[in-house]
Amino acid sequence: MIRWTEAGVERSALWRSALGAPPPGRVVVADDRMRAATAYRLACEGTALLWRGDFHNARQLLAALGRRCRQAPAGGGFHRHRQARAQRAHTLGMLLVPYAEGHVVALPRAPDVRQACAEVYGPDAPPAVGPLRELLGVIGAHEWRTKGVHVPALGARVHPHYGVFPPTRAEYADLVARAPLPGDRLAFDVGTGTGVLAAVLARRGVRRVLATDIDPRAVTCAEDNVARLGLTGRVEVRRADLFPPGRASLVVCNPPWLPAKPVSPLDQAVYDPGGRMLGAFLAGLPEHLEAAGEGWLILSDLAEHLGLRTRAELLESFARAGLHVAGRLDTTPRHDRPRDSADPLHVARSAEVTSLWRLTP
Repeated sequence: MIRWTEAGVERSALWRSALGAPPPGRVVVADDRMRAATAYRLACEGTALLWRGDFHNARQLLAALGRRCRQAPAGGGFHRHRQARAQRAHTLGMLLVPYAEGHVVALPRAPDVRQACAEVYGPDAPPAVGPLRELLGVIGAHEWRTKGVHVPALGARVHPHYGVFPPTRAEYADLVARAPLPGDRLAFDVGTGTGVLAAVLARRGVRRVLATDIDPRAVTCAEDNVARLGLTGRVEVRRADLFPPGRASLVVCNPPWLPAKPVSPLDQAVYDPGGRMLGAFLAGLPEHLEAAGEGWLILSDLAEHLGLRTRAELLESFARAGLHVAGRLDTTPRHDRPRDSADPLHVARSAEVTSLWRLTP
């Protein structure tokens, strides 16, 4: 529950956050008269603002708060960048909006968000209060889910769900589309996410693909995409932590690339604390490969450029698992961030290479 005082009356409502943000301890009511400087001061002090004004003005205030948030300086290092991002997310999460029953945002000029909210929070929709920033993310995710993301390697669109990493970086799918297949009978796609790599393998002629993910949202998303692409019966999605039972001629994994702690559920596709998933995949790979099979590890070297892991440590982890590098395909990112000189991580991003490591026991 979240509690506040309004017009001298003690009030409360259910707290809503799919990202697991805790309800703020202090809440004041704000409206169109609230100045950005005042709102920023209160948010930095840990006081949340429950918005009662125009919805579009709330969005403008959120943008103004974002401009006031201090960024880590260029060259300030990865950890300072992460601290600045975490502080920014905390500050922007202090602007709250009220929901009436039925996922209705009870503000003037508010959009109809009922379907978008039902996809994330479920059909049960009592009155609640939640962060505006999260709501905007829910709205954006609904638009992506509706329109989809075109994946050139697939020749089709993939529809990501909220909380599932979208395949906007098409270069890693391109690597899977052009690497030589070691066999076409059975493949495992470990940590499938949207199911995009499982779909690429099926379109390449692999007769059966078992795709796994530990996140139930990803399993639902992958099942939806498999059905949309007409691959039901050839791609099976299961909820599992890493591998399904048995052995396959090909095991594919695109784990989180950075060995650091995620600060929200949305970070889990990018950050892997201590390289847990990477280490577990490599350790378990030999016992899930057929005699002439290959494991394909798709991994960016961004962690190496950020000083979070060395190439020698990566190669040592292969050797420790009893794996041999049979080959490697490289590509460079095609998105705009490596060319953004204002990005605090510009130097590392501009040198980034994504590789498909072909591993054999």
